[in-house]
Amino acid sequence: MPLPGTIPQQAPATASSGPPPAATAAFGAGRGFAWLVVLAGAAGLLASWVITLDEFELLRNPDFVPGCSLNPVISCGNIMKSAQASVFGFPNPMLGLVAYGIVGCVGMSLLGGGRFGRWYWRTLNAGALAGVVFVGWLQFESLYRINALCLWCCLAWVATIALFWGVTGLNIVKGALPAPSWARSLFAEFGWAVPVLHIGVIGMLILTRWWDFWTG
Repeated sequence: MPLPGTIPQQAPATASSGPPPAATAAFGAGRGFAWLVVLAGAAGLLASWVITLDEFELLRNPDFVPGCSLNPVISCGNIMKSAQASVFGFPNPMLGLVAYGIVGCVGMSLLGGGRFGRWYWRTLNAGALAGVVFVGWLQFESLYRINALCLWCCLAWVATIALFWGVTGLNIVKGALPAPSWARSLFAEFGWAVPVLHIGVIGMLILTRWWDFWTG
């Protein structure tokens, strides 16, 4: 019983009063991951910029041959002239100029010590997922419909795959995405192996698709 005239003291808040800190706390990333995001954004931005310039030149001059058109397989011109090169009614690389520019800004913020809430990381992950799905479709179309490769497109593919698995792995390790314990352990110890395997599979598909050309 409190003494007359005194104000009862409130009991200290416990961990059960409200969500646990880990559920709402913002987090950043190490410099290695930050550089991965910066380089992925820069590589994708470079590829998008070069392809956009070539697209405009091709519009002015239908006989223009891009510098990366090296042979019947590595033929950027065939890619740029295809319907798949303008899925949304404008050249695909113009979308890349915006998306990869945002990625580069995120990377620079992380290098500066930026920390973001889980909603931010999940949004970035959703954008990277959309990018890797779109890239996967472009890979299929390039290999089995257009029957040609664009080296700048391949650079954008690698950047997008590395970004997606990097962000996904970080979110799983930090608990921003639900995942079983084995997945957290995998990405914590061997996170680099997943994008390497993904890129390796794409490389094998390219190798086998034109095996006679590469070995002829």
